[in-house]
Amino acid sequence: MNKPLFTLGTVVLLLSGCSLLNNEEAAQLAAADNASSMDVVDISAADRTASLPVAPAQPDSFGAIDQPRIYSSVQGAYKGRPLTRHVGDYVKNLTQDLISNMEYVSPKTPVAVTHFALLDSDLQHTNLLGQQMSESFMHELHKFRIPVLDYKATDYIRITNNGDFLLSRDYLDLNSSLPIEYVLTGTMAKHQGGVMVNARILGIESRAVVASAQMLIPFYVVDALIPSDGAQPAGSKDGVKLSKG
Repeated sequence: MNKPLFTLGTVVLLLSGCSLLNNEEAAQLAAADNASSMDVVDISAADRTASLPVAPAQPDSFGAIDQPRIYSSVQGAYKGRPLTRHVGDYVKNLTQDLISNMEYVSPKTPVAVTHFALLDSDLQHTNLLGQQMSESFMHELHKFRIPVLDYKATDYIRITNNGDFLLSRDYLDLNSSLPIEYVLTGTMAKHQGGVMVNARILGIESRAVVASAQMLIPFYVVDALIPSDGAQPAGSKDGVKLSKG
């Protein structure tokens, strides 16, 4: 039997070859490390912030342009978020909720709409939000072809130096015998982040609730309502003037 013969030179040659291979692998690893380190750039925090892409502003779920969150009503007119939705949009949703569970009211049953009262008052006080909601509800009910009676309309047009007017809040000018069968009314309560609105339709004789709805209107939508003088009047609450019924 022939046996392989290994000389001293062969052993030395094999060891040197392994050494050369190890050196080549180490050189390749070092080169890779150097290449990766060359791609690292040290920049300041300000540079990092400036280099980040800025996403376009998008309306949030309330319809406001994305801005820092606001949970109070102290920012005042024109100092809050730019809005893409207003009080009428929230009244539209409330009206849809009312219609979805409404009973007995039909195109033949006239409805009147009152101002919304402040819940923590004697229910004889309202504000600009409560007044505007009643105006918006009249519009939304009419869109559903529900007959709406405006009991503030007089029998004549009053011509004055301030303008020509048909509506009045003087009960002596108004008709006391209107065929009102149902009334849409409600209350408002200050809530964290907004105003909680409770709306309902009542039978004028039975006092039975035939429809109801509830929704939170954010403060920055409420504060978009500006009093006629453009300033916050004395004795106001939540940026809108109080008025007594």
